[in-house]
Amino acid sequence: MESLVYEVLDGRPLYYRGYEDVLAGEKTLEEIRGSSTLQWILVSLFMEIMIRFLDEKKYWFASDPGVQLDHRNNLSHDVAIYERSLLTPDKINTHYADIPARVAVEIDVKADLSKIEDFNYVNKKTRKLLDFGTDKVIWIFTDTQQVMIAEQTADAWLTMSWHRDLELLDGQTFNIGRYLEEEGIKVEN
Repeated sequence: MESLVYEVLDGRPLYYRGYEDVLAGEKTLEEIRGSSTLQWILVSLFMEIMIRFLDEKKYWFASDPGVQLDHRNNLSHDVAIYERSLLTPDKINTHYADIPARVAVEIDVKADLSKIEDFNYVNKKTRKLLDFGTDKVIWIFTDTQQVMIAEQTADAWLTMSWHRDLELLDGQTFNIGRYLEEEGIKVEN
């Protein structure tokens, strides 16, 4: 059952969407844990921007890293940027990171949110990450083709079309709509 846990939030396990199908023998664990082709294309886009345009001497770039906020909160990111000055060699080990990412990128929600207490998951996770010290949390919602950006320095969290130029970090921007169009990828609403 532990392999079906997506994250632990406030001491409660959140399971992968579709975990009940695995328990019933109707799907495999791999079928519910994997990313869609659109999700991994978007992860690739962010990794490409980070590797090509951000200072690799200043930052670590990660895909699918785990982060432990405290003993009751073990979360994950789809993509993250960590400052090397904070994630020093002595903090690199076989455990989740225990320092905040500078930027965390989340692409869709892979957790099962069917329980009423989980309906506010995106806001709760975002708030926890900002309180932990993450400077910016970016959510990509493929169903609605929107991006939500939450920053510690902003009074409001902004949700907008993914067809806009938006800043990732250090002046480097991304425009998901344009990128997908250039690649010939059409996403249905």
